[in-house]
Amino acid sequence: MIEQRFGESAPLSIGVEEEVMLLDAQSFAPIGAIRELLAETDGLDLPGTLKTELHASVVELNTEICWPVEEAVAAIGVLRARTSEALEGLGLVMAAAGSHPFAEPEELPITDEKRYEEMVGYAGVTARRQGVNGLHVHVGMPSAQECMTTLETLLPWMPFVLAASANSPFMSGRATGLASNRAEILAQLPRSSAPPVFDGYSGWETWIEGLVATGLMKDYTQVWWDIRPHPRFGTLEIRMPDQPTGLDRTAGFVGLLRDLCAWALEHPAPEPADRGIYQQNRWAAVRYGPDAELIHDGRLVRVRDLYEELPVETSLDPDLSEGALQLEQGDAGAACADIVRRTWPS
Repeated sequence: MIEQRFGESAPLSIGVEEEVMLLDAQSFAPIGAIRELLAETDGLDLPGTLKTELHASVVELNTEICWPVEEAVAAIGVLRARTSEALEGLGLVMAAAGSHPFAEPEELPITDEKRYEEMVGYAGVTARRQGVNGLHVHVGMPSAQECMTTLETLLPWMPFVLAASANSPFMSGRATGLASNRAEILAQLPRSSAPPVFDGYSGWETWIEGLVATGLMKDYTQVWWDIRPHPRFGTLEIRMPDQPTGLDRTAGFVGLLRDLCAWALEHPAPEPADRGIYQQNRWAAVRYGPDAELIHDGRLVRVRDLYEELPVETSLDPDLSEGALQLEQGDAGAACADIVRRTWPS
């Protein structure tokens, strides 16, 4: 049996994870300085923690369990501020976006931890390519079964979330024509994209335990779906959005995802989501971002028009695209400088 803590925290409580890049203050090139940053911030009174990621040029900003949304956003604001202050003393700056505009992902240094070394040994170049960054939102679930039902109810809305959040148009110094290079790269990993259909929580648990028994993976955290149960936290973890640059955009997505979970708990889907439509919509979101047309209720609908069909209200501006703001800068270097300015304005 997998340890689970569903129902232990308040239903719809929130935990937020941001993946933020560490860059040289002059060249804006990624710097593998996670150990120096953690040493610099050790002992600070923070509303959360700073953690390592696969690449040593990225820090994960983790809030504590929060309620309401405003508390989570305030905590992320403090974590960004303290990180920025610590980096200044190291000659570095932080940048929040789905990808670094001009770095070569395969050349980024890997964090010196056994789990990351094992991941690279297993997944090879597909692991090294994961120099991309996302916003992960944990939402407390009242029970294991309701977590799985909520997952299925939310799944059709995940491509919309990706399209609205698309913030990684550059890769390796060029505009690739994809709105979210991050999501395309994540899909190269095994056990990624949409989860299979399970017979409730017990079916998911049996499937996970079966893969662990083969030795293929150590636990369920080595499943990299766009949305997944996280029983040790008692949450549904939504991993779909590209990392936003502006704190206000993070706030908008956290609020939207929390409210969608509340709606889903009250209006559970009667049957599993169509995975074929999901994959088509995911591809369209990767390619076109907020200009995508997604299949919704049997018809093609532009993402900007889908804002009107959301089952909950949102503070997100349908006319704002952070990916488009990058492209407006003209080239990858200018886009990177603009990301730095907008991540934490001085």
